[in-house]
Amino acid sequence: MILIAVQVLFWSGAAMLVYTFLGYPVVAALIARCRPQPVHKGDESFLPRVSAVVIVRNDEARIEGRVRNLLEADYPEGLLDVIVVSDGSTDGTEDVLAGIDDPRLRVIAREEQCGKASGLNAALEAATGDIVVMGDVRQQFASSTIRAFVRPFADASVGAACGSLEVIKGEDAVSGGVDAHWRLENFIRRSEAAVDSSIGYTGAICALRRACYSPIPEDTILDDVVIPMTVVTKGHRVVYETQARGTDPQPFAHDIERRRKRRTMAGNFQMLFRYPRWLFPWYNRLWWRLISHKYFRLLGFPLMLAVMATNILLLSVPAYRVLLAAQGCFYLLAMLGLALPGRHSRLIALPASFVFVNWQTMLGLADYVSGKSRRGWDKAN
Repeated sequence: MILIAVQVLFWSGAAMLVYTFLGYPVVAALIARCRPQPVHKGDESFLPRVSAVVIVRNDEARIEGRVRNLLEADYPEGLLDVIVVSDGSTDGTEDVLAGIDDPRLRVIAREEQCGKASGLNAALEAATGDIVVMGDVRQQFASSTIRAFVRPFADASVGAACGSLEVIKGEDAVSGGVDAHWRLENFIRRSEAAVDSSIGYTGAICALRRACYSPIPEDTILDDVVIPMTVVTKGHRVVYETQARGTDPQPFAHDIERRRKRRTMAGNFQMLFRYPRWLFPWYNRLWWRLISHKYFRLLGFPLMLAVMATNILLLSVPAYRVLLAAQGCFYLLAMLGLALPGRHSRLIALPASFVFVNWQTMLGLADYVSGKSRRGWDKAN
């Protein structure tokens, strides 16, 4: 009886891991193929007023290039303005902004650092555009991105849109695996959006119908999930616009990705406890997708430990010795990828990334519980 119970625990944990990291993406893609819900896009004559928003802190080296990238977009000058919120910058960021002579640029200079969420609230309150396009300082948009972004909003059901960001691959094993994880994430979002709405968007390249925005708490960590989920609960869609393109010149780097992923996981815990009503189908029509896409991932590391522990308890059964050996090989490859510098094959990069991401979940939980994750924001995010 005990043996059967342990076997049930082992296979339940293994099934949860497989579903979370492989099964759900496949299911989402199959649903998208069988039940697509097309967006009725506008044509080239659909040109609503647009406000482009950037939140910046201490980035004097890149802010001018970013602002000019937005001002030079292929969009009618009279229908585009740019709002930059300087979040307590102490370098020359605000001096650089003051030197940009363009009436379409508006700068909100804040004396104290309040955080990105607070900056977004201020920018959206000041925005006059019907559509608000948001981005970070580091990335650059293609000249056609804003024009591409507005087209889905001709469909009254669309409340937000996610663009396509190309990120340069890093040189180490974790970065290579994270690159694959990033591409998988975009694949999932496209599949979700094809049917209804994606769970979140890329904060570095996204757009929002201003009328759908509600101010978010100033300590919000995952604004790029909380805002679109709020849009969904108001009855609108969050779609994926592949023609709205941007590039990130900074490749995935281990230290930057570690901080970013750790903060993201802390944000998932914050969201779970702050918005429990999103788990219920009578409030959130995407409850199953939210749980599968975001919250099951929080169980990854505990499930990994549970599968290993129950496997050890089942060594009296020969088949489970083979499974334990397979687990051992997987984690050995992961440790090699984490320990050895340089780019590796996917055979090493993917296990390394899998272990890395799931370990960051535990560190993110610690940060959330301790309050460390709410201490401002940095450019790596």
